[in-house]
Amino acid sequence: MRNPHQLGAIAPSSKAVARLAASIVPATPGAVVVELGAGGGVISDAIRDRLPPGGRQLAVEVNEGMVSHLRRSRPWLEVIAGDAGDLGKLLREAGLSHADAIVSSLPWTLFEEAQQKRMLEEIAASLAPGGAFSTITTLTVMPFQRFRHFRGLMNGTFATVASLGPIWRNVPPALVYTGVMAGDRLAGEPTGGWATEGRPAGDTGGE
Repeated sequence: MRNPHQLGAIAPSSKAVARLAASIVPATPGAVVVELGAGGGVISDAIRDRLPPGGRQLAVEVNEGMVSHLRRSRPWLEVIAGDAGDLGKLLREAGLSHADAIVSSLPWTLFEEAQQKRMLEEIAASLAPGGAFSTITTLTVMPFQRFRHFRGLMNGTFATVASLGPIWRNVPPALVYTGVMAGDRLAGEPTGGWATEGRPAGDTGGE
């Protein structure tokens, strides 16, 4: 078993959840999309399906085994071995100043509250004006204080915050939270549509 602090869920995200998380990928040609915690690559595939012409797709993964798996199974994917907490530095090393969209499956409730804050600040600083962020969370973690703290950080970081889902057939059932930075909108509207807190939107079943 992998290090439990590097494990976000008991099973990989379903394709339906992956599509919902990737729905923030912009249609703008040449857009830069970064995935945090790529794991087995299910979300990477969904991002690739939406990547616009000339777009650049990167995946940041801290687990060495997953890095090897991604590089072997998805040679088209630009995989960066590193910690999402160092996102700005990793992007600069890749020759980039910002990302237009960041898609995350990081296990936020396994992080201390100070680490949540540091990582979310790093993500916000790495997004272009109007850039979008999405992150997957399971319904099972919603009662916990660390989740409530993370949601509060989302509200304080992004100009708009919304939820997509839930996807009941995921194991366990999951939601996707989204945040958009202030500034001109660069990312296209999610295919599932924006949802108000606690109300389902878009694809709620499927694979």
